[in-house]
Amino acid sequence: MTSSTLSVRPSSARPVPGTVRRAAFAGAAAALLAATTLHAGEAPKKPLTFGASPQVARGQYLVGIMGCDDCHTPMKMGAKGPEPDFARRLSGHPQAVKVTKPAPIDAKAWIWAGNATNTAFAGPWGISYAPNLTSDATGIGAWTEANFVKAIKEGKHLGVGRPIAPPMPWPAYRHATEDDLKAVFAYLKSVPPVKNQAPEYEPPAMARK
Repeated sequence: MTSSTLSVRPSSARPVPGTVRRAAFAGAAAALLAATTLHAGEAPKKPLTFGASPQVARGQYLVGIMGCDDCHTPMKMGAKGPEPDFARRLSGHPQAVKVTKPAPIDAKAWIWAGNATNTAFAGPWGISYAPNLTSDATGIGAWTEANFVKAIKEGKHLGVGRPIAPPMPWPAYRHATEDDLKAVFAYLKSVPPVKNQAPEYEPPAMARK
């Protein structure tokens, strides 16, 4: 009898496809584990922002949730009723819209009234007009960050002038952090300028004339 010869596959032979897939998966898993271990101690990165600094992006978010458009963007009549006129966004009470003498105040009935643009308000305090918040010279173009923060914190025009009249909810906004107020200001300075000189506040004596 002749003895049979065992056949051994050379080490250079190609592995079967399933082996390749398992090896690749194992390598990817090891790399992922190594990367996770390497970065475990790092603080999470801030989200990416596009077209704006993180401060301006934060300010845009705050202006949205604080309802600044509600009083500072004039309303116009649309197909379904009043709607914000975003062509004049945050530009305050339109200088061309003259406010008529408000109805007498009745403490037991209507105690305040709002103009159709929702940018002028009459009450026991007189008549207040939403100012222009855009970056135009007729708005806050000449304001400084310090002016803005102090105005909101202390409820005074430019932080040093007359008291800010209702319905501006500065007593609530003053609890915002300085960083958040600075972010709001940074965003407002980035808003496209709209030339519009909103009327000055009228105290009760003037409002009744």
